[in-house]
Amino acid sequence: MVKLIHTLADHSDDVNCCAFSFSLLATCSLDKTIRLYSLSDFTELPHSPLKFHTYAVHCCCFSPSGHILASCSTDGTTVLWNTENGQTLAVMEQPSGSPVRVCQFSPDSTCLASGAADGTVVLWNAQSYKLYRCGSVKDGSLVACAFSPDGSFFVTGSSCGDLTVWDDKMRCLHSEKAHDLGITCCNFSSQPVSGGEQGLQFFRLASCGQDCQVKIWVVSFTHIFGFELKYKSMLSGHCAPVLACAFSHDGQMLVSGSVDKSVIVYDTNTENILHTLTQHTRYVTACAFAPHTLLLATGSMDKTVNIWQFDLETLCQARSSEGHLKQFTEDWSEEDVSTWLCAQGLKDLVGIFKMNNIDGKELLNLTKESLADDLKIDGYSYEKEAMENWIRTKKRTSPMTNLVLPSVVLTPNRTLKMAINRWLETHQK
Repeated sequence: MVKLIHTLADHSDDVNCCAFSFSLLATCSLDKTIRLYSLSDFTELPHSPLKFHTYAVHCCCFSPSGHILASCSTDGTTVLWNTENGQTLAVMEQPSGSPVRVCQFSPDSTCLASGAADGTVVLWNAQSYKLYRCGSVKDGSLVACAFSPDGSFFVTGSSCGDLTVWDDKMRCLHSEKAHDLGITCCNFSSQPVSGGEQGLQFFRLASCGQDCQVKIWVVSFTHIFGFELKYKSMLSGHCAPVLACAFSHDGQMLVSGSVDKSVIVYDTNTENILHTLTQHTRYVTACAFAPHTLLLATGSMDKTVNIWQFDLETLCQARSSEGHLKQFTEDWSEEDVSTWLCAQGLKDLVGIFKMNNIDGKELLNLTKESLADDLKIDGYSYEKEAMENWIRTKKRTSPMTNLVLPSVVLTPNRTLKMAINRWLETHQK
């Protein structure tokens, strides 16, 4: 199950992009601003919104560390921001002065790629902020860009429908027509497909376009064996142009957003649809998964960003679709489980899970019944003051089940709190 837990409605125009770091969410818009939110409670940071661009901001992305945010705009600039204080670190002007449509950091943070409406792509040195290499495609605007997880190459997508592959020296390795009516987005899974002959690593690439299609490709590249891009499959579900796509951090889900106003979440192994989300009232223009947490952000021309949370059942459903995917979680140690609990805002449960020696394998086998019967986690929601008073004056029992509670640790129900806050905001003047 996936739940809508928060809606951000601070932008005054279309939302063009959203991106996560480990602690922040960034959004950008046609209103010329970038906004930063804390993932702990989705409040906007004191130094947000970030203002510099003089025209629409098309794309934003975090450096792998999360300390730097890049944004690019119709004004022909790519700007680097300090996420801790909102100060500008650098303003990098596209050599041609053309509107910049997309920007992306390399996995090691050494480079930043920017693609422009005139088909030029620039690799910037992310430390010196100087131009490192420059290239261009023959036709169309560059509107999409993604680095391979190992950083050995990157892919750009054009409004003419071509996927072009570049190495780290800006040499064109391959170009291929991928979508007849133009590409809108592309994204690599961070998890490699199992190794193959001669120890080759293969990466899964998703692309989407104006032809209403989401396509999956398998990519490999080594200096010995060269580059290979193979079309694998097409995912069905949308009935209008698809504007955005993104893999989850573990590579087991893929999300896409469309002109048909829907968001579709796929299991990347079976390629089945897990969820179809239809809360946006206009085109869905952006989507992004958070790293290491079960959060999804979707942005739209309705000026809002929706924050969705997946439950463990959905994650396990995707991970158990094939044995090798399930092993990803089965390999978790007790410490890995504790880290995951903290990332989900469930730090108070760490002690109970450790006391019961819950590792990855045990985590996958948990059910609602085992949570209540074995771990003695009550699972019901109460008003905090009333529950604290119950514990002080009554026996250590559950008000609902009357069963003895081995622990009186209270875990905040943040999802319920956010729903109450949304209701209050709507109904109170």
